[in-house]
Amino acid sequence: MALYEHIYLARQDVSQQQVEDLTNQLTEILTSNGGKVEKSEYWGLKGLSFRMRKNRKAHYTLLNIDAPAAAVTEMERQMRINEDILRFMTVRVDELEDGPSAMMQKRDERGDRGDRRPRRF
Repeated sequence: MALYEHIYLARQDVSQQQVEDLTNQLTEILTSNGGKVEKSEYWGLKGLSFRMRKNRKAHYTLLNIDAPAAAVTEMERQMRINEDILRFMTVRVDELEDGPSAMMQKRDERGDRGDRRPRRF
């Protein structure tokens, strides 16, 4: 089976629980078609560079997938139908990364407040 990294952006007005449910739906689609999700990371609600379908923010989620091409095609077809998903991108990779992704590492290094300077009044 082939290895894929898949990122999707969900609308800003859906809750985090709905995003998790959406991830579970996608996992079910893949497993029913002979694939599996190796890792799932929720990156949070982040600002977009430009407006997409009247949204300025989106929920970002990364999935590392080990599945046949037919399973990924079916998952992408279902994502095109779903109105809660703004964009998605699937990339075939030679090997999946172990540990947290670069986005999660950056978040962990910052801590709670990040590298922000104190405000000046």
